[in-house]
Amino acid sequence: MDIRNEFPALEQQAYGRPLVYFDNAATSQRPRSVLEMQQRLGVEANANVHRAIHYLSGEATERYEAGREAVRAFINAPARENIVLTSGTTASVNLVATCFCARYLRAGDRILISEAEHHSNIVPWQLACERHGASLEVLPVDEAGELSVEELERRLSAAEGCIKLLAVTHISNILGIVNPVAEIVAVAHKHGVPVLVDGAQGIVHAPVDVQALDSDFYVFSGHKIYAPTGTGVLYGKREWLEAMPPYMGGGEMVDTVTFEKTTYAPLPLKFEAGTPNFTGAACFVPALECARAIGEDPALQDAQRAMRDYLLEELPKIDGLRLYGTPREKAHKIPLFSFTVEGAFPADLAQILDKMGFAVRSGHMCAEPLLRRFGQTSMLRASLAPYNTLAECEAFVKALRRAVNMLR
Repeated sequence: MDIRNEFPALEQQAYGRPLVYFDNAATSQRPRSVLEMQQRLGVEANANVHRAIHYLSGEATERYEAGREAVRAFINAPARENIVLTSGTTASVNLVATCFCARYLRAGDRILISEAEHHSNIVPWQLACERHGASLEVLPVDEAGELSVEELERRLSAAEGCIKLLAVTHISNILGIVNPVAEIVAVAHKHGVPVLVDGAQGIVHAPVDVQALDSDFYVFSGHKIYAPTGTGVLYGKREWLEAMPPYMGGGEMVDTVTFEKTTYAPLPLKFEAGTPNFTGAACFVPALECARAIGEDPALQDAQRAMRDYLLEELPKIDGLRLYGTPREKAHKIPLFSFTVEGAFPADLAQILDKMGFAVRSGHMCAEPLLRRFGQTSMLRASLAPYNTLAECEAFVKALRRAVNMLR
């Protein structure tokens, strides 16, 4: 698979230099198939879905539901009713935090999250706890950045019956470590605790089979996996989605409306109020076709491991560089590297690297509590995708060394 040719954004230059895009954990670039479908649908199927009987609406509805089916098949969900289409991971987590907690969370209860969570998997639970008089409990990570299943077992045993839900990331956007989510789900279920898995990074870098994983909820964004921004997914087990009240009221999520009472549409439309991003959702079809082709290409998988191994070996050789997220088993690390360099502020490094053509991320990456756990307020992050190359990694290390020297 000639993957570089599929992503036209990679052909451009930055400040007269070849662009090296190492900010994929924030947003991936889009393949030609997605870009072409976006443009085509803007002409051929620009009409509200599900509502009208005219041709364009029928086309839009068919494309929209094809996007839902593509998601269902990609994560092996049992049925289309398990797939709620949202605007992204943040919207999906907020939906569950609002609706699940409205039904099940009471004063004195607890929500358990991990220390490695993105703000989008922290703040919604804080808000829910404030609304219902509950409290938030945090499962720590160790110095390597790993979660302990044994510590989870201890926490759940000590708070038997009090913890109403566990929310945990599949892969941290800071640490790049694949958490043992199947084990985590099994332990939580042993104690009767449902689990939401934040798959914003996991959907890209790990195979996801929600039936095998057995998580109660799995959420992710389309823009991490080659689809447009403003697209997202909430997978939920049917029994939970049926029991939860709607998230928003309005068009499309209703069955019948009177001034006295409203009844709601069946799943999944119950949670899809208003006109959705039907063009973006339809693009899940080519985006996930691209993701599947990448995942099934042994050469691309080998290349990703080679890039990971190279940077794991070379980055720590830079004087004063500290890497965060160093699991005991290399296989649990994805090609995502967050680090600090003594004597060089991350934003300054990012700015210099930008002028050299390298797009990287600096700051707290929407995970302030995790950075504070490691004594930092800011880091530099290089996050790779399958369309990156080992040559780019080699050039990056050389450029980083030069940038560090400029600041010392």
